[in-house]
Amino acid sequence: TAALLPGIIDSMESHLRTHTCGALRGADAGKTVTLNGWVDRIRSHGGISFINLRDRYGVTQVVAGGEDGAGDGTAAGAAARAVEDISRTLKPEYCIAVEGVVRARPTDMVNAAMATGEVEVLAATIVVLSTSQVLPFQIAESRNTREELRLKYRYLDLRSPPMQERLRLRSDVTFAVRTFLHREGFLEIETPTFIRSTPEGARDYLVPSRLYPGRFYALPQSPQLFKQLLMVSGFDKYFQIARCYRDEDARGDRQPEFTQIDIELSFVNREQVLTLTEAMMAYVFEKTISITLPKTFTRFSYNEAIETYGTDKPDLRFEMKLEDFAPFVEKSGFNAFKNALAAGGAVKALVLKKAALNGKEYSRKNIDELEAHAKIYRASGLAWMRAVSAADTAMGGQGGVSANVGLEGGVSKFFQAEAADIIKKLGLEAGDYLFLVADASRKTACTALGAVRSKLGHDLGLCAPKQFAFAWVVDFPLFEWNADENRWEAAHHMFSRPQDKYLDTLEKDPGAVKGDLYDLVLNGYELASGSIRIHERELQQRIFSIVGFDPEDAEKRFGFLTEAFKYGPPPHGGIAPGLDRLVMIMAGDTSLKEVVAFPKNSFAESPLDGSPGEVDAKQLDELHLSIKP
Repeated sequence: TAALLPGIIDSMESHLRTHTCGALRGADAGKTVTLNGWVDRIRSHGGISFINLRDRYGVTQVVAGGEDGAGDGTAAGAAARAVEDISRTLKPEYCIAVEGVVRARPTDMVNAAMATGEVEVLAATIVVLSTSQVLPFQIAESRNTREELRLKYRYLDLRSPPMQERLRLRSDVTFAVRTFLHREGFLEIETPTFIRSTPEGARDYLVPSRLYPGRFYALPQSPQLFKQLLMVSGFDKYFQIARCYRDEDARGDRQPEFTQIDIELSFVNREQVLTLTEAMMAYVFEKTISITLPKTFTRFSYNEAIETYGTDKPDLRFEMKLEDFAPFVEKSGFNAFKNALAAGGAVKALVLKKAALNGKEYSRKNIDELEAHAKIYRASGLAWMRAVSAADTAMGGQGGVSANVGLEGGVSKFFQAEAADIIKKLGLEAGDYLFLVADASRKTACTALGAVRSKLGHDLGLCAPKQFAFAWVVDFPLFEWNADENRWEAAHHMFSRPQDKYLDTLEKDPGAVKGDLYDLVLNGYELASGSIRIHERELQQRIFSIVGFDPEDAEKRFGFLTEAFKYGPPPHGGIAPGLDRLVMIMAGDTSLKEVVAFPKNSFAESPLDGSPGEVDAKQLDELHLSIKP
């Protein structure tokens, strides 16, 4: 570069940018500017080159060469030739500085697709700040590149405008959260990253202590115990953009390390926590993506969500509710359904409206795929029928016809006597499909058909990525039965408070106990989980006992919390929306990797830095550790 531009390169100070690559507009015509950025694209036409110069703010077209006087012996001519010469050496992703004059493009050359499309910069000086080797993939095509390659060269992937936009959104969301909570009187307080290992559902990441051989810190799965201690300390409004760590299998919407918006308040009830969260989400969506949310969100009990949508995280962007099909079974000749009901189970129905198919036929292959999906959720099978015009039925207008609509296909032959009632009560029209799951377990029937509903929503394009459907799910069971370990365990965590009406019967019937628990759901994802906490030492010890912690073990694991509860703890509760997941949904993505700067892959590995990696024998010796083969 120095050889090409003798006397032009002096200090880097003379090449510092005056404007970003997304800043220039028509009003800037005539200004002398300096731009810094990366060569996005080069187009050469004879002695003139057009360079798209890119930074995270945008793209500006730079024109190099083609100036009158480049061939004369003047200083200006020498400079023009130097610009032409260096422009021919440029390659994609060279980092360069350009000094030149802004000029308006001719009217017929304005690029309306670019924010800077009214102008271009006529280069007087081009300085190569650094060169680039041949890229492992093209920046503009990074989204179509194999994931392992994207993660290995993540710093290149992050240069792409879509990735930069996602991280900008993440930054904006984080700032909006902080602004809202500061305005509401919350204090942002950090809690420790090295803590005692406490059972919270997933495996802990453990950190061996060099100073105390055989002893370990754990990385926090959440700040749960420390934020409760802050409530005991009198900090009645706490929040933290908290890093959390769970040693569990990674997948598209889960990472071993993640960030949550951790919130805790004293002297509150459930309604106040829900109202605060609704207001925070409304503020964040308005400030970051200009979306106005409803002031209050739809609310379901846990049982209602399971019965109506087959899941405790329903996607409300499309309707398609589960219906009870039991009233139509008794008179039918279909014994599989009768047996499920006799065993105390359920038969659930789902109507797929013809309108959702957009004129397409739903083939037997499609139905087989749905059945295979239902079996993943322990259904024994997926029954079906189709509503057709009476003229098209084999009945020729006889039985099984209601308002010129009949049933055929699948298990319809068992329900011809009830067809008119089924069609009327389920609102079937010609071209609609009816899917059915029966099981001796009511929850299995609901969950399996709910999974079919979810698959249909995605397969048929019913889930608009820029539509945001929030819902609260409340009144969760406080305990779940672990059949593998033959014991009760906490449905959320052991510090959630039972609803007051169950306090006298906790030990007698744990399965019936509802907790003061609440989940915030968005577009089929659990976005946040929270509860009113236990603040009484005696009640906390009862919960420990129900989930199998004897007093000695509970004291060993949680004694520092129960000790604090001796000294006037206030009633308190909170919630913790997942920041990664929130931004993922707002960006219209389905993988957390798209909104995390340096994520792990699906095996919890980092192709970028090779972690987790081996350590040398000296480090292991210092920690008094050896590796078990």
